[in-house]
Amino acid sequence: MGLEQPADRAPVPGGPAHGDLLDRWLARLGRRCRPALAVAPWSSGFGLARTLLATGTCATLLVNPPAILLSMDSAEDCTGPAAAGIWCVLPARQGQLAGWIGIAVLVVVASGWRPRWTALPHWYISWSVIANLSALDGGDHITATLSLLLLPMALTDPRRWHWQPPPAGAAIGAGRVVAHAALVLVWLQVAIVYLHACIAKLGVAEWADGTAMFYWLRTPGYEPPDFLRPLAEAATSSAVGVTLFTWSVLVLEFALTVARLLPPGPRRVLLVAGLAFHIGIAVVLELVTFGLAMSGALLLYLLPVGHQVRLPAIVVARMGSARRASR
Repeated sequence: MGLEQPADRAPVPGGPAHGDLLDRWLARLGRRCRPALAVAPWSSGFGLARTLLATGTCATLLVNPPAILLSMDSAEDCTGPAAAGIWCVLPARQGQLAGWIGIAVLVVVASGWRPRWTALPHWYISWSVIANLSALDGGDHITATLSLLLLPMALTDPRRWHWQPPPAGAAIGAGRVVAHAALVLVWLQVAIVYLHACIAKLGVAEWADGTAMFYWLRTPGYEPPDFLRPLAEAATSSAVGVTLFTWSVLVLEFALTVARLLPPGPRRVLLVAGLAFHIGIAVVLELVTFGLAMSGALLLYLLPVGHQVRLPAIVVARMGSARRASR
């Protein structure tokens, strides 16, 4: 008597009422996420993206000799975080030893063998490239970022090869939740890349007035190959043509920014358009490693979760032989 609390008294923050509210919110979130989590994210589509990322970095190391790539003129350059890069840890033979080790690691990653074991070496080599080397392009930075964001996804990958489908009937566990969360971070990163690319161009007068492609395709070092030069000149010889050509790039980049929010049909169209765009950049401007990195990023961004790409029959046969030999 006299100790009873009024019936209409507000619940104490953190008390039972708030706990019930949090439980209901978490239960509602779980019901919304469960259909997505039912699909395992470890697919051959994810594997193909990893292969493209590793191939781009491997091509950089194969084509360019260490004398061109190395930015380190003395031991003083191996300070701070860069000191942990492989070209600082293994400076022997003017960086050739580190280069060949990096190539070997990337070949294994690109082959798709044991994603769980190759995830950390892939990130380490990709990060060492941007920490220790020069003569790079934006593709190397994108690869280093994506290989870091993909660590949780690759480290939880249970497959022997990243070309295989995930194990059937696997329960939804912590590993799958972590992998899906990492994939969402990759989506955000790729969307930010395209948004930044679009907004940054709008601040340049030549992009805003629609003349940028006229100058790009006539800049020494960026001219298209001889067999494409007449077509490029014809497309940019008129005011209407060059304006449409220039602004179409901005429209595509903005569309790719919001592509993940669109239904599956438009996403497929934008995936094809984006891949064609980056292949075109690789061919016309000869930025092959950038094209490989962005193509891998697009596959991670726009392929349906769990999508299995169709492999050539010879690849499937060789994988089967390798599995039988390893038993």
